Amino acid sequence: MKNTALTHVHEALGAKMVPFAGYNMPVQYEGVNAEHETVRNGVGVFDVSHMGEFFLKGENALALIQKITTNDASKLVPGKAQYTCMPNNDGGIVDDLIIYMISETEYMLVVNASNIEKDWNWISKHNDLNVEMENRSEDWSLLAIQGPKAAEAMQSLTSVDLSAIKFYTFEITDFASIPNVVVSATGYTGSGGFEVYVKNEDVEQLWNKVFEAGANWGIKPIGLAARDTLRLEMGYCLYGNDIDDTTSPIEAGLGWITKFTKDFVNAEAIKQQKEEGVTRKLVAFEMTEKGIPRKDYEIVDTEGLVIGNVTSGTMSPSLGIGIGLGYVTIENSKVDSEIKIQIRKKQVAAKVVKLPFYKG
Repeated sequence: MKNTALTHVHEALGAKMVPFAGYNMPVQYEGVNAEHETVRNGVGVFDVSHMGEFFLKGENALALIQKITTNDASKLVPGKAQYTCMPNNDGGIVDDLIIYMISETEYMLVVNASNIEKDWNWISKHNDLNVEMENRSEDWSLLAIQGPKAAEAMQSLTSVDLSAIKFYTFEITDFASIPNVVVSATGYTGSGGFEVYVKNEDVEQLWNKVFEAGANWGIKPIGLAARDTLRLEMGYCLYGNDIDDTTSPIEAGLGWITKFTKDFVNAEAIKQQKEEGVTRKLVAFEMTEKGIPRKDYEIVDTEGLVIGNVTSGTMSPSLGIGIGLGYVTIENSKVDSEIKIQIRKKQVAAKVVKLPFYKG
C-alpha cells in the first residue's frame, strides 16, 4: 500500500483511512454528510495526490494527444485545460483524463490513480512520433480546494487574481510561498474551487498554509467518501463504475467530448455507433420510493424484467433521496421513464431524470 506525502497528516487528524487505487487514503474525517455540506456551502480540501501526472513534450506532442483522445485538443491554448477520454480498440474507454496545455510543445495529462500503469503503457504503445514522455506521478502531490468560498479564502496565498481563473483554465504561479505551482479551476465537486499541483516536498507547507488562510472561512479536510457523493450529485462519471474498458463514450453520454473532426483510435467504430445508435445508455435516476441504490444492483422495468444495472448510487446529502447512475436499454432511457431498482428482495420505484441532480 502506497502512502501520499500527507498520509501521516491525515492519520494525525484522526481520518478513517482505507485502501484506494493502491494508496492509503482518507475516506472521511467527521462524517460524509458534514463534509459534503462543507464543500457545497463553504470550502474543503481533498488530498488527491494518488492521481497520475504525465508530461508529453516535443513538436509532435499535440499529434500524439489527438491520436489517443476523443476530444479536439487543437482547440487548447496555453493555460487552458480539457476533459477527454482515451478509447480502446474494442469500443470501450481506457481512461478519462484532463489535458493541460502548458506551451505549444508541452502538455500535462492527469489520469486516474488506478489506471496509471495501464495508461502509461497505452500512450507509450501509440507513441511512434518521438514524443518525450515523463511519468511524474510519484513526485507530484495534488490538493483539491473546493467550494464556493475557495477563491476568497485562498486569495491571500497568491499574487494572481483567483476569481479571474475561469473554469478549465489554469495559471502556473506562486502559491503559499511556493514558486511554479499549477493552480487550476478544475475539480470534481460541481461547487467551484481549484486543484493545486505541487512537488511532494512542498505539499505539507501548502497544506498548512491553506488551512491557515482558510481558517476564517471554516475550511475543513474532506475525505474521498464526500468526493464521491459530491461528484455523483453532479452526474460526473467515475472510472471503474460508470465507464470502463467495456463502455463506449456514446453509451456513457460522452458524445460531447467525442469529436469526429479528426482521426483517433477506433474513431470509425465510435462514429458508426453515434450514427446508428446504441442499445443501452447511461442514465441518471432518482428513487421515488424510499431506498438507497448501490453499485451492481439490477434495474428492472415496470414489468419486472431486468433492463440494466446500477453503476453508482448513494443517498444524496443535498436532496435527501436515493440517486444513482446506471445503464439501461435504450427504450427505458428517456427522462421520466419509470424504472425499479432491485434492492435485496424488493423492487423499489425510481424514475429517469435529467442531470445534474443537484441544481445549486
